[in-house]
Amino acid sequence: MDPLGAPSQFVDVDSLPGWTDAYEAKQLDPHQNPVEKARDDVRSPFPYRRDINAKIILWKGDVALLNCTAIVNTSNESLTDKNPVSESIFMHAGPDLRDELQKLKGCRTGEAKLTKGFNLAARFIIHTVGPKYKSRYRTAAESSLYSCYRNVLQLAKEQAMCSVGFCVINSLKRCYPLEDATHIALRTVRRFLEIHGETLEKVVFAVSELEEATYQKLLPLYFPRSLEEEIQSLPYLPVDIGNAEGEPVVPERQIRITEKPGVPDDASDEEGLEADLSFIGSHAFARMEGDVDKQRRLILQGQLSEAALQKQHQRNYNRWLCQARAEDLSDIASLKALYQTGVDNCGRTVMVVVGRNIPVTLIDMEKALLYFIHVMDHIAVKEYVLVYFHTLTNDYNQLDSNFLKKLYDVVDAKYKRNLKALYFVHPTFRSKVSAWFFTTFTVSGLKDKIHYVESLQQLFTAIPPEQIDLPPFVLEYDARENGPYYSSYPPSPDL
Repeated sequence: MDPLGAPSQFVDVDSLPGWTDAYEAKQLDPHQNPVEKARDDVRSPFPYRRDINAKIILWKGDVALLNCTAIVNTSNESLTDKNPVSESIFMHAGPDLRDELQKLKGCRTGEAKLTKGFNLAARFIIHTVGPKYKSRYRTAAESSLYSCYRNVLQLAKEQAMCSVGFCVINSLKRCYPLEDATHIALRTVRRFLEIHGETLEKVVFAVSELEEATYQKLLPLYFPRSLEEEIQSLPYLPVDIGNAEGEPVVPERQIRITEKPGVPDDASDEEGLEADLSFIGSHAFARMEGDVDKQRRLILQGQLSEAALQKQHQRNYNRWLCQARAEDLSDIASLKALYQTGVDNCGRTVMVVVGRNIPVTLIDMEKALLYFIHVMDHIAVKEYVLVYFHTLTNDYNQLDSNFLKKLYDVVDAKYKRNLKALYFVHPTFRSKVSAWFFTTFTVSGLKDKIHYVESLQQLFTAIPPEQIDLPPFVLEYDARENGPYYSSYPPSPDL
């Protein structure tokens, strides 16, 4: 209430219903669009996360009226744009805001700058400049709009803000297609909350009546409210879902310069390091990388710098990732050998590998490697644990040490850094010996992370039973070997 007893025009974000509560989760009608339904065993790259959904609010209203730590203003390079969002913010903030903006000396497209909120209920205003959209410069516009959202969120993180109210940054004056821009906005916020979710309590998307329907339509793709909605939304995701931070990445737009122009990729018999180094780069100045043959010789001689080695490794990984996103991997997914489940006692994502479900002699192991990269790329950006069920595996299911070495060498550094534990369930004496040799003489840094688990009871001390989907045969084997205590534990209906 204001001093005269009239109700305040400002809206407290804590009084607004969250994304999960505001709109009833609707079942997508498969008859509305001729798209193929997603397989139940394939998880979305934006999986159902109740904790993240709790931070999201979709609100139809004026962003200037939000009572939160900061609101976002969309403007032009001189910060003098006259659009409905800016004019409302200026009107409610008072004349001091214009004086403050003059000190900033403008803002470049994609950047974000901070001022006080003055007479607003919000303490701060984050000003950003969205791109002017032209179809022939689409790539640049996508990157700039991503930068707007990312820089706003980064600024909020640096200033330890609790809540941020976003306007729709792509103003009509700048001609950005609303649906395309909304995809970028939602996935950028989603990826940021996955990595830095602990820094923000609320993110509000303040929309107009014109924009509300688009946000309601696309929010389930990036913030599904149930496992069912996640599966149903999967076919509607665009081809370009961005990288681990939501930044637009489209393989077709990347430049690949081959070692022998005009020669098809499969015409070369090179393998290993030399084949990997044929992928030069993905930027316009890739030819300026220097003498590739010289770099190859230096690598073989152990003389290339650590930075250069990391650069080459990152390029190699990006090549695998692009191929994984373009390949049809449904046959590998159908094996149910790798899947995401809940979280452990420390809140880290749990990934499960089922050894008996890997028919090594019957499947294309390169496609298996691609599937692992496709599934794990967005998981490995934060801390995670692996649970490997060695239960009832035989020679038919044994992964070759050369394949494991290749996997370890190909994956990005974040996989190794963020892997905090590998639980080896129901190991045999032979598998323990093999694992010891592999982690001692083949790879480094993995040995201390392996924990041999003889029974599910041991596993449940680190991962609650309700947080992990167990294959029925694992439960039956454990009950037979370690007693029937867990034989009554209900298996996941999907396994």
